[in-house]
Amino acid sequence: MTEESHTGQNEVGQNATGLHTPRVTTERLRRFARWQLLLVSGVVGALTVTLLNESVRRVVPHAPRMDVIGERALSRTLDAAGLKPPRGKALYRWTMLGDLVSNSLYYALVGLGSPAGALPRGGALGLAAGLGAVVLPRPLGLGRQPNEQSPVTPLLTVAWYLAGGLSAAAVYRSMSRAETGNG
Repeated sequence: MTEESHTGQNEVGQNATGLHTPRVTTERLRRFARWQLLLVSGVVGALTVTLLNESVRRVVPHAPRMDVIGERALSRTLDAAGLKPPRGKALYRWTMLGDLVSNSLYYALVGLGSPAGALPRGGALGLAAGLGAVVLPRPLGLGRQPNEQSPVTPLLTVAWYLAGGLSAAAVYRSMSRAETGNG
């Protein structure tokens, strides 16, 4: 009989009952932890952008209204696909969900590289997203943001996305250090 590893499996991947079970290797655990780290960092970046947008727009007259641009984009995309877009609060909720998912995946890119380079990567990702959010809506046929006023609205838009990138980077660096015991 072969000796069992710390996972309770022998070399062939059988447990004590003789059933084949998947091996949980250190490498698999490391990859899983890395994916979690990337996703958590991305979610923090997405939440930062969304919370800034949603809270400030309620009190500042010329605040960015990326929610409206997102609603227009979702409606037009669904129309183009031959689907009936939701309306009212349902449209708003679906847009928020889409923003959180897509921004989370985007800001997770901050972790593609060393933790030491996370802040410059986060800044670059945030700056690129912010400039894209300012420049692209009109050429894409999504119009202007409601109550848009230059230079306030475009500057705040870039600032929100930059804050998202930097917060994702800070979380990535901090969690990477905690994971490796270097911080």
